[in-house]
Amino acid sequence: MKPHLVCVGGEDHALRIPFFMELRDRGFQVTAVSTCDGASFQRHGIAHRRYGFDRFSSGSGKAGTVRTLRGLIAELHPDIVQSFDTKPNLLTPLAARGQVPVVRTINGLGWTFSSLAPRALALRPVFCGLQWLASFWTAATVFQNRDDQTFFQRYRLLGHGTNRLIAGSGIDTGSFAAARHLGPSAARMRQEFGLESAEVVMFVGRLTRQKGIPTLLKAVPKVLARRPNARFVLIGPWQSEGPFAVEESEIRQLGSDVLVLGKRQDIPALLGMADVFAFPTEYREGVPRVLLEAGLAGLPIVASRMPGCTDVVQDGWNGYLVTPRDPDALANRIVDLLSDRQRAVTMGGRSVDLVKERFALPGVVDQYCDLYRAVLAAQSKGSLSHPIPADRVAKRRLGEARR
Repeated sequence: MKPHLVCVGGEDHALRIPFFMELRDRGFQVTAVSTCDGASFQRHGIAHRRYGFDRFSSGSGKAGTVRTLRGLIAELHPDIVQSFDTKPNLLTPLAARGQVPVVRTINGLGWTFSSLAPRALALRPVFCGLQWLASFWTAATVFQNRDDQTFFQRYRLLGHGTNRLIAGSGIDTGSFAAARHLGPSAARMRQEFGLESAEVVMFVGRLTRQKGIPTLLKAVPKVLARRPNARFVLIGPWQSEGPFAVEESEIRQLGSDVLVLGKRQDIPALLGMADVFAFPTEYREGVPRVLLEAGLAGLPIVASRMPGCTDVVQDGWNGYLVTPRDPDALANRIVDLLSDRQRAVTMGGRSVDLVKERFALPGVVDQYCDLYRAVLAAQSKGSLSHPIPADRVAKRRLGEARR
């Protein structure tokens, strides 16, 4: 009988469909649970259930979401539950409460540990407390980069569960190559957007302050002063990003030098018309999928020296790493790559090899399958016993602190 794996995530969960399909091919029955529409899952024959929460809220509604997830887990009768994304990783273990083993994947530490805003700083102890509480009902924690793993170990947020380092969620290199082959040519894309002779610097991701868009916009005139034929193409959701979105006026003031395409489904083809990929994130990433896609497209990358980015970009080898929030450093490295095309092409070629070797989907799924089977085997032997209730542990620790 196939083990039933329920995978819980947020609004970008459909990006993991190749991951789910690979798991299905390895003998797992997969049900996806997410906050997004189920049409994409259904097209690939993946069972899907929807739940809701506001990813911009920090308090209200969480209890209701936990109850919803608890009801879905009881209804679906999974053998094992996998969670992704910041809030699902906190809420899913609380919903399961030891009734079924939970594996959570820490794909970045999110806004709370990326922003320097007073509200973010105030929420950090709360985040750590919730992670500590969730750990009591977590069988295993997966980290996508070593920085996050070290953070959880240092602050003892792993509870009784095991932990592993698995680099990223994997990327389907074959599908990416097919999409590029079947899509329009780079020359045609450039013609469509009026970029025939331009030096194209591209960003893909949410157009938010946390992703470093203000830094990129400040770098634009600095690049143009030395490379007047450069043009910047920004791809990703914008208006849906609530309080984190960059103001439209900040982008519009740069005129035709910055082209905003919004959310797109043809990323492989669009990457084909770029010369440099810029990713000035201020966010503590897991392993950014867009960096893997840019790497497969053979692009040299200029990224922030942030967790997750440093797992993909080796400074001076396949791109450059710069200090977050430093438009001068960002502009200088973009100019370096635009000015030396041979070096840029060499760096991009190294990225292709790196992504195929370290982040290809089959190898990543192999590691997850090994982990799931180890967790299920431990459960069948009774070694995943129910932990002491978290409220009892909390009272015990409080008593120890007072003594």
